Amino acid sequence: MIVRLFRGGKWQLLTMFVASSVTALLLGIAVWVGLADGDNVQTEVRYGAASVFLLVSAGFGYWTGQHIQRRIDTLQLALKQAVNGNFQVRITESGDSSFSELYREFNDLAELMEERMKRLQMTGEEQVMSQAASNEAAVQEERKRLARDLHDTVSQQLFAMHMCASSLPKLQEIDRERAASVLDQLIQMSTLAQKQMRIFIAQLRPMELEGRTLLEALDKWFPDYCRQNGLQGVFDWRLTEPLTEAKEHQLFLIVQEAMANVVKHSGAQSCSLSLTENERQVVLSLQDDGAGFRADQVRRGSYGLSTMQERAQQLGGLAEIISKPGSGTRVKVTIPKMWRRNENDDRD
Repeated sequence: MIVRLFRGGKWQLLTMFVASSVTALLLGIAVWVGLADGDNVQTEVRYGAASVFLLVSAGFGYWTGQHIQRRIDTLQLALKQAVNGNFQVRITESGDSSFSELYREFNDLAELMEERMKRLQMTGEEQVMSQAASNEAAVQEERKRLARDLHDTVSQQLFAMHMCASSLPKLQEIDRERAASVLDQLIQMSTLAQKQMRIFIAQLRPMELEGRTLLEALDKWFPDYCRQNGLQGVFDWRLTEPLTEAKEHQLFLIVQEAMANVVKHSGAQSCSLSLTENERQVVLSLQDDGAGFRADQVRRGSYGLSTMQERAQQLGGLAEIISKPGSGTRVKVTIPKMWRRNENDDRD
């Protein structure tokens, strides 16, 4: 018990300073006594002895400071990583008992935070899928019904108009000039109406994954959306690991929200969408070359940031908009990768 007590940090520090002071003092006394016995000792030698005394004291002090500073630096580096979201960081306990207890407490805290983040992400993903099933099912079904009804009614009526207009040449027997003019007008009108209806029906179709992966969905949806809105789009996918269904669902909705903002607000000519990853995060980035805006416009809730933030936060992530007038806008979303559903999770 006594040995463990004196191995604590404060006692070890005190022991180092006492040992350095006693050693330097004994060395100084020995040198001083030895020099006092000599009658012809020069003053420079006495100064040299005093210098040795000071150097020994300073050396012990420097060694002690470095000894403690290295361990503080180790703890500080680990804390910075934890603040940046890396709760998997751990400090290897050394034989130095002065910091061992502190390191153990940090490791326990990091492990607790990692476990809580996993549970938060797992709960968030389950909520996402539950909400997707309960809240969006009715909306998606209504969109499908509306698109089907428009196709079966208005589009068919326009087709009938086209057929009737095509028969107008018979009017040439009565008034050839008038019939030809009406015929040309009706054909042009019906052709334009059918073209507009196809675009309208396509826009009303539900924007969902529909059993596809996120890569498959974006590979089709993103170029089509850019083309329909006069944008030059570049899509870059650099993910090597599969995403959970909840992550794919939320990221797809975030991309759609961000692209809608580009069309509504930016006045951009081109945009680039990328999905990349690092050791701990999936990173979604959407950059446009539009007009940009001031930071206070984002804080007022414009540009759909709140919706994207809510979707990212459900998975323990973060969404931010970086913009400056005249420099375009960048939407950046980061999602932790730390939890994945597997067979063990299902059995639990």
